[in-house]
Amino acid sequence: MESRTEINDLSVDGNFYRFIFDEVLPGTGIENQIFWLGFEKILKNLVEQNSKLLYRRNILQKKMGEWHENNNKQFFNKDEYFNFLRSIGYIEEEPESVKISTDNVDPEISNISAPQLVVPGSNARYVLNAANARWGSLYDALYGSDVIPLEGKTIPTKVYNEARGAAVIAFGRNFLDEIIPLKDGSHKEALGYSIKNGSLKVWFKKKPTGLANINQFVGYSGKESSPDSLLFKNHNLHFELQLDKKSSIGKNDKAGISDIILEAAVTTIFDCEDSVAAVDAEDKITVYRNWLGLMKRDLKVSFKKENDLISRELNKNRVYNNIQGKFFSLSGTSLLFNRNVGHLMKTDTVLHQGIPIPEGILDAVVTALIGLHDLKQTDTHNGINSKARSIYIVKPKMHGSKEVEFTMSMFDMVEDLLNLPRNTIKIGIMDEERRTTFNLKACIAMASKRIVFINTGFLDRTGDEIHTIMQAGAVIPKNNMKNAHWLKAYENWNVDIGLECGFKNKAQIGKGMWAMPDRMAEMLDSKRAHPEAGANTAWVPSPSAATLHAIHYHQIDVDKQQSDLAGNRRSQILDLLEIPVALNSFDNPSEIQKELDNNIQSILGYVVRWIDQGVGCSKVPDINNVGLMEDRATLRISSQHIANWLYHGVVTKDQIERTLKKQAQIVDTQNSEDDLYQPMSLKLQTSLAFGAAKELIFNGISEPNGYTEPVLHRIRREKKMSL
Repeated sequence: MESRTEINDLSVDGNFYRFIFDEVLPGTGIENQIFWLGFEKILKNLVEQNSKLLYRRNILQKKMGEWHENNNKQFFNKDEYFNFLRSIGYIEEEPESVKISTDNVDPEISNISAPQLVVPGSNARYVLNAANARWGSLYDALYGSDVIPLEGKTIPTKVYNEARGAAVIAFGRNFLDEIIPLKDGSHKEALGYSIKNGSLKVWFKKKPTGLANINQFVGYSGKESSPDSLLFKNHNLHFELQLDKKSSIGKNDKAGISDIILEAAVTTIFDCEDSVAAVDAEDKITVYRNWLGLMKRDLKVSFKKENDLISRELNKNRVYNNIQGKFFSLSGTSLLFNRNVGHLMKTDTVLHQGIPIPEGILDAVVTALIGLHDLKQTDTHNGINSKARSIYIVKPKMHGSKEVEFTMSMFDMVEDLLNLPRNTIKIGIMDEERRTTFNLKACIAMASKRIVFINTGFLDRTGDEIHTIMQAGAVIPKNNMKNAHWLKAYENWNVDIGLECGFKNKAQIGKGMWAMPDRMAEMLDSKRAHPEAGANTAWVPSPSAATLHAIHYHQIDVDKQQSDLAGNRRSQILDLLEIPVALNSFDNPSEIQKELDNNIQSILGYVVRWIDQGVGCSKVPDINNVGLMEDRATLRISSQHIANWLYHGVVTKDQIERTLKKQAQIVDTQNSEDDLYQPMSLKLQTSLAFGAAKELIFNGISEPNGYTEPVLHRIRREKKMSL
């Protein structure tokens, strides 16, 4: 039996206690006994409130289920529906005027529009790669992706393909001509670059020229006559032109350009939630230890790649001369947020009066405690996370303003425990629950002194939509959701409310993930819609994707987009009540089975890695073998969709059972080259992963708000016990 440490009414996992004592507290100025007594005080004040909020969710869901049960056989009046939701407190009174007043916000959040990475906090290698993705090679991102066609003369080969390389260079020159045009001529014909009297000179056969906008050139490294790099700034976002005529690329380039380095993932979310499988104290320590390494700037990892030992650590700051010749530096790493878990789950890492505590409270206390190490950093060469001396926490899965208010109280108490000035801890509110969407302005009002971020998320938001309206009727196919009226209204609503509440030049308005990391050409074509919609950040699945998505923020002036949109409400709340139930009957059996196959394959493909290997986020092949970057939100929408169709008789239980068995064989085949993989189809009765998938579907209606965490955590713990 594992040891525990007893402190008053607390019982702390022994390894976790030693982790806090030996690794976290030293250097914070917080004494061990003071910390635990203060933590206990927070729990005494908040545990009961946390339970009441969860109980309130259940009561509202019960009332809405009954209403939909009584109104699902006719096209109900949306005004009546609105009045009903208002009468039960689901829709709150909207505040008349809300303006955020958050101070001490880093410019990466307030003034720079750029991509945002989300990385599972349990994997140190991925975490370092994400933090270092502040800067990315455009040449590498292009050469290694399908943006350059993967066929014909430009098909990738084992050795360097000169035709593919030439296509990369041509893309780069077009980028330069578009973003930093010259007074005369094109970068395609340039023979070299130099600096004279603080101005950029671009050399041609006949005579040199300069930039059309001289203010875009902001720095350089090396000699003025033959610089090593040139730094440009466009829409507050930097990029660097690297010059090296001795390099393998630069020696064949007439201007000596060896690469274009874009400022890319300016912010990164270190995830403790949907993309990790952290089910016990051991897992939580792993996640927290990686966060500690980032805040102390000493996280390192070594691994083998093709027989070579490779080491990773955080990048140092990048140093340049400005146009006056004086040194300055830019951060070499992303500004890091920490996404805590929501209010739902409990953890026995710490027991209070013998009962597991809310995991969200544990996350808030420990991630903020670890954040103290960053606030005490003084080595500017190695970099710090927040120059504004703030701690950034993203809080997911909150339902309405009362839950935001609870989080604000929790942050107050954590700051008091850690002797921090009020509002040091900033919050990002994820607009991924239906009740938060309807009451977004009220939620922002509750967090007006702390808020730095709102965003939209298709998967979780749709999962909650389906669960909330479960009894209203059979919902439309999952792919059709992306064009549903309510979803378009939701995406506009989020931006408009953010601008109305003063987010411009103060906070981020974000959009969701591009889930296909191998389809970068498609991303480059479509994801420009996010900055065009007025969002100053959007999620990407990899450092290369961040580099490519950064192009959009050079092409589109988000600041101008937001100015043009300010003052508009493109959606009304009644638009959000256009529930996505099918108006016509489902009369095509093959299409129904296709949808079922797709959903079940998605569930099994993700669950089997989560349960058997503890992998919370990975590239999972879909039914067409397209790799999708999946996290727990995938399960929520897919399981809720099937549960809805089962409830309304679109599919049968036997049909689901047959499909589960068939898709288990397909998923096993897709994972056959994974040495750690444990096939499901050979042992369906005993496979814990297969059992978890079934439970998520058949108990989908009864799972709180359709969340998958309770099932996954319980069965993953069972799996770990058997290892």
